[in-house]
Amino acid sequence: MRNIKNQALEILQRCETITLASINKDGYPRPVPMSKIHTEGLNEIWLATGKNSLKTKDFIRNPQAGVCFSEAGNSIALTGTVEIVTDKATKERLWQDWFIEHFPRGVADENYILLKFTGCHATLWIDGKFCHRKI
Repeated sequence: MRNIKNQALEILQRCETITLASINKDGYPRPVPMSKIHTEGLNEIWLATGKNSLKTKDFIRNPQAGVCFSEAGNSIALTGTVEIVTDKATKERLWQDWFIEHFPRGVADENYILLKFTGCHATLWIDGKFCHRKI
């Protein structure tokens, strides 16, 4: 497991876009591509979004989530939960200059929030090897 998990982590580090799925009010998955802004290991992924977005509303109702990303035929799918993070220090630490296009008031923009995905289970397909495990 260690080798395939390390390969998955390397792919996550290289990828810029992931797909994040929430569960909408009707109980259906709602996958959306998003820019990954920070990771800690394979099971902690940070993203920025709007406080008023549909995905934020979904996660307020139900924190269960899925994340997937791929590279050159390899794929990683994670399930876990999303926490909505609004504390100023974390928002300042993870702010990126290009966010200004979405949050014109900068870090102080009330619509700017962070999503912290914490994975608990992984399905990995890497170099023809399959692994389905808790992380």
